[in-house]
Amino acid sequence: MARGKGDQGGQQGGQHNGGPVDWVTRAADNAIRHAGEGNLVTVSSGISPSGPVHLGNLREVLTVHFVADEIARRGVPVRHLHVWDDYDRFRKVPAGIDPSYAEHIGRPLSAVPDPTGEFPSWAERFKAPLLSALAEMGVEMEQVSQTERYTSGFYREQILNAVARRDDIETVMARYRTKAPPAGEDSAPAGMPFPFKPYCRQCGRDTTTATAYDDATTVLDYTCSSCGFVGSTDLSTDNEGKLVWKVDWPMRWALEKVDFEPAGDDHATPGSSFTVGKELVTEVFGHPMPTHFGYSFVGIAGMAKMSSSRGGVPTASDALRILEAPILRWLYVRRQPRQVFTIDFGPEVVRLYDEWDALARKAADPAKRDVAVLAYERASATVAAGVLPTSPVPVPFKLLSSVADVTAGSAELISRTIGDVGHPHSSVSDLEPRLSKAMTWTAEFVPEDERTTVRSAPAADRLAALTEDETIWLAQLLDRLPSSFDLDSLTTLIYGVPKLARGLGLDDPPTDQVKADQKLFFGLLYDLLVAAPRGPRLPTLFVALGPDRVRSLLGG
Repeated sequence: MARGKGDQGGQQGGQHNGGPVDWVTRAADNAIRHAGEGNLVTVSSGISPSGPVHLGNLREVLTVHFVADEIARRGVPVRHLHVWDDYDRFRKVPAGIDPSYAEHIGRPLSAVPDPTGEFPSWAERFKAPLLSALAEMGVEMEQVSQTERYTSGFYREQILNAVARRDDIETVMARYRTKAPPAGEDSAPAGMPFPFKPYCRQCGRDTTTATAYDDATTVLDYTCSSCGFVGSTDLSTDNEGKLVWKVDWPMRWALEKVDFEPAGDDHATPGSSFTVGKELVTEVFGHPMPTHFGYSFVGIAGMAKMSSSRGGVPTASDALRILEAPILRWLYVRRQPRQVFTIDFGPEVVRLYDEWDALARKAADPAKRDVAVLAYERASATVAAGVLPTSPVPVPFKLLSSVADVTAGSAELISRTIGDVGHPHSSVSDLEPRLSKAMTWTAEFVPEDERTTVRSAPAADRLAALTEDETIWLAQLLDRLPSSFDLDSLTTLIYGVPKLARGLGLDDPPTDQVKADQKLFFGLLYDLLVAAPRGPRLPTLFVALGPDRVRSLLGG
């Protein structure tokens, strides 16, 4: 089968070989068709480690990962090639970094020192946390460093070809150029467009302007606007620069025989990298355009569009502190790539866990397998890593976080309480990793004014001001409060106290008057226990506090 270009992206829904179809299915179909029957399929992602690799960047890697995993599920040979663009220029100093780092602007990210000295370079500092997060998410890929590729001469033949075809390249570039590019971008501003940008031999920056090139000797003359250096580099023997971005990308597509690579919508708009690359990859490098589609941005609740170079944006490692790895994967695979979505570290986390747990129950029934379940399956396991770790006992996240709140984050006490309220388990480890994530979320992402603070001593003034009904309610409760708590009987008692005060039995249906009394009684209990009008479910709160502390705070 000849290599060819498939349709771009795909639609949610439908059937494929008798099963549900999603965007991953269609992207895999196209990539396999592009590679040709029996050939290795190469799917590629790329990131410039210019700063924290945020949750928007993560979409690049996970989009390709899901396609690679689908191809592998079919038994088709596939490689996920991930390119680290660590030979890109350092563009600006992020917030929070010593302003003196401006001296490194224009140098390769791999040549800029790590401010902490912990890593060999700026680039390596920001690769490390992403790689750790990807390992937790079961993502495996073949990594390529552009620094290593360029400085080793790996791309020499492709560079010489691009330079020899510079007039053809400029014809394409000029067709889409709307303004003169700034220094360090896609051509030499002095009027000699050139597809290769040398890093200055003296200062290491890419603030260079090509002044002459000899095709016979392959020597490029240039000047540097930063340090004033005037020199030359031999493209046949020296390794002191790189192809400009819009040429570098299609060069790699051809060299690596890439069959599928997505990109952010900013790269997929008319006149952007995809538009230019589509022509250059075929006309200059002799390879068909990979199948592709643009993907949209990922936002964080309350934050503007993320930018790596700005810093201060949530990363995959941040998200994994509160989300189980399959859930974070699921956020990306369940949506069409062009769908913008927001990750909310606030109250939405509770709803997200509930939705995931409901989907897990649905996925357990083979008769209910649909596109939603397919997304669950893709998020839950990979061909290479198998089933990803989840808690053996999946306690509702809301319950875990509520108990963590009132127990001040003691894992053992949380475990005991969870067992007492109807989720038996052998040890704390049965609740992991969800327990630790719930504890982190409660401690770091729940606003202080929404936290539950248990009173340290009885509210003497409030107890002294009890109404007649309140006195009766508390007396009824304390008289019947057991020495050890059972959630069901405790629930019956707490809801039943106002019934007893009205002459009804614990199991009698409540009257309208009893319902009104229950509301007032519950408010009283919350006030006496946590000095707030509301809080966790009262039976759960009682179990978490234990009989002695409840009696003490209620004046018993």
